[in-house]
Amino acid sequence: MALRPIITGATGMVGEGVLHICLQDPRVESVLVVGRKSCGLQHPKLKEVLHQDFLDLSPIEKELKGYNACFFCLGVSSVGMKEEQYRRLTYDLTMQMANTLVRHSPEMTFCYVSGSGTDGSEKGRSMWARVKGKTENDLLAMPFKAAYMFRPGYIQPMKGMKNTYRI
Repeated sequence: MALRPIITGATGMVGEGVLHICLQDPRVESVLVVGRKSCGLQHPKLKEVLHQDFLDLSPIEKELKGYNACFFCLGVSSVGMKEEQYRRLTYDLTMQMANTLVRHSPEMTFCYVSGSGTDGSEKGRSMWARVKGKTENDLLAMPFKAAYMFRPGYIQPMKGMKNTYRI
């Protein structure tokens, strides 16, 4: 079966890497990037939808149909954020997309980029780990065909990508 993924966060380091791999893979038939700004690429497999409010996906809902995977790579650092703000950007945006997708495509596979140290008990001291843990738990409880939570401890930037971070 041909893969037709939706990618969020394609202007960030993780999402950009996922996008490039998908565009190079012959098993991938088409890719939909959903973002607030353009990923800056043109490719025969690529379709891009620009949308500002990820808490209201109704204006682009019809564009999200016909895909069988989602790589949810959208994310922010919790540094300097209050829990309510971080929860809105981490949990609420993710769940809005997931609920919209599962309603139209329950046969979809949902891949979520989380982080090493995520707290699945949702009771630990670290705010970001609790929020990520709740997000993971709620995604895993959804009726997707499959859901995968990726918990990288470190991400090595890919050579040649524009969204890299130099240490």
